[in-house]
Amino acid sequence: MTDNTAPTRKPRNMPIREWLAPITLVTILAALLGTMYLGYTADPEKHLHDFPIALVNQDVGDTVGGKPTNIGEQITSALSDNIPADKIDLRPLGLNEAQQQLQNGEVYGAIVIPGDFTKRVAILGAASIVPGQVERPIISVLTNPRAGTLAAQIMNTVADEAMTQVNSTVGAQLAEQVRAAAGTTPLSGAAQLQLTEPIDIVVTAYHPLPEGTGQGLAAFFYTLVLLIVGFSGAMMINSLADASLGYIPAEYGPWHKTTAPAPISRWRTLLVKWGIAAISAPLASGVFLGIGTLLNMAIERPLMLFLYGTLAIAAIAVTALSVMAAFGTAGLMINLIVFVVLGIPSSSGTIPLEATPRWIADMATFEPMHQIYLAVRAILFFDGHLEAGLAQGLWMTLAGLAIGLILGAIATHTYDLRGLHRLGIEHRHEPASAQ
Repeated sequence: MTDNTAPTRKPRNMPIREWLAPITLVTILAALLGTMYLGYTADPEKHLHDFPIALVNQDVGDTVGGKPTNIGEQITSALSDNIPADKIDLRPLGLNEAQQQLQNGEVYGAIVIPGDFTKRVAILGAASIVPGQVERPIISVLTNPRAGTLAAQIMNTVADEAMTQVNSTVGAQLAEQVRAAAGTTPLSGAAQLQLTEPIDIVVTAYHPLPEGTGQGLAAFFYTLVLLIVGFSGAMMINSLADASLGYIPAEYGPWHKTTAPAPISRWRTLLVKWGIAAISAPLASGVFLGIGTLLNMAIERPLMLFLYGTLAIAAIAVTALSVMAAFGTAGLMINLIVFVVLGIPSSSGTIPLEATPRWIADMATFEPMHQIYLAVRAILFFDGHLEAGLAQGLWMTLAGLAIGLILGAIATHTYDLRGLHRLGIEHRHEPASAQ
């Protein structure tokens, strides 16, 4: 009797390590995300370090009680001594230099003591005894919202704490002088109240943000979309190109299509992918610029933003494709960590680097997203000034592109020369040139 039943195929036993690999990778990714994203948002003011603030003393002084006095210098010395140097980088500057650093986003704010400060303090003291109209002496606090919204808020907090102490100190000194001059004459309640807070602290934004900037977050989100389209675009280009060349099946829901693998070298495959990325980059950059314009986003330098956006997208895509060509499937994880997991917290787009843990701030020296953010912010908010971060962003983006090109060329040529063909399929060699 013949058995016509087909032999049953035994299911392949999967080694446990193959099941553990994705679980382990997801756990590691979760740990990285938690450490990076929660670590840099938990308590920015606690992590404050080297936060740059300009201190400008224009006070020329005056004669008070028969002695030459400069209260502005006293306040400057007190601020320098009492503000913790490990948290605040207090920079005594002239007014022009302070304005230059504000314009380039090098400082997050400035404390400005005017030239007639001592004279106004003396007049206020005299007015506490002799009736008359008088204005309180003024200290100006300038914030720099174009350098970052949260940075401006931190500047407000730091200045408020410092100026409260200054008001208290100057008020105590002034009250002592007034009481000595008044002798037995009692001071009115209004005079005593005025001496409690003798200084008027005026907070203003230096070069305020225009409308259509999302309170300064537009630069961060524009950077983010450049990063995402470059990173995600590279993954799509990699998969679709490999499917077209027959090295992976093309799946459409429950259907799939397989193509005979093309006899093409790793190097030529990478060139094809790079070419697609180069064509896609200006198209994507143009789309972002057009949508931003339609949404009334404040874009003062559209051509510059388009050109740099094209460069940024191309640099990210080329480098990501090279990493995948060099490391295969592991390249996906490497790209995710480098461009996204480590990139966003160290970008300084939402929280200034000086308000993040130092180890996160240190990553900004090489992380691609920070370099792109500096360039985009300079174009959008600082009129494309090279000193405002455009120079650093531009050259670091070019350096990243060069690294991607070199990595991809070396890796694929090395694999080809060693005969490490994809799926074991040999590629065609170039015909020899005529002798």
